[in-house]
Amino acid sequence: MKKKLLALAATSLIALSACGADGSTSDTTVPSSDTSEVVAEPGTIVEVAQSNADFSTLVAAVTAAGLGDALSGEGPLTVFAPTNAAFEALPEGLLEKLLLPENKEILTKILTYHVVGAKVMAADVAAGDVTTLEGSTFAVTTDGGVKINGSSTVTATDIAASNGVIHVIDAVIVPPTVDLSKL
Repeated sequence: MKKKLLALAATSLIALSACGADGSTSDTTVPSSDTSEVVAEPGTIVEVAQSNADFSTLVAAVTAAGLGDALSGEGPLTVFAPTNAAFEALPEGLLEKLLLPENKEILTKILTYHVVGAKVMAADVAAGDVTTLEGSTFAVTTDGGVKINGSSTVTATDIAASNGVIHVIDAVIVPPTVDLSKL
């Protein structure tokens, strides 16, 4: 399916690049009478994350925690997705410890703390406390950009998925129920 979507996107880009600024084409080919449009549905949150190299660490963590099916379910969900750089900024060795099978419960708590059980588009974000799937809340502030718990900035928004939306964040957020010093 990914290959088909990539092929469709590449074909679309080639077709668009052949058009003039006014949408006209330079050749004299008669346009097709088929006016139906093929609109590709975005994949699930997991599929969208898998298709983005900046989320490879997040995908590995979701897999280690066994959350792939949950994040591929019906939704709607909003995921505040840390990038690879966000995971790399964790204290040295912490990510490796979190990915160990004996720390699956802690990893699950951290990952579900990044998920809200509703589809929240960027235009709908407001300052306040937000309840996560983990059960705790995080604080959203909107002065000078959107921040989560004052430490993580939303850097990209409204990445569509069939079961919700992804907003990119620049730091991993940890719920108050997790004590990382015990790892």
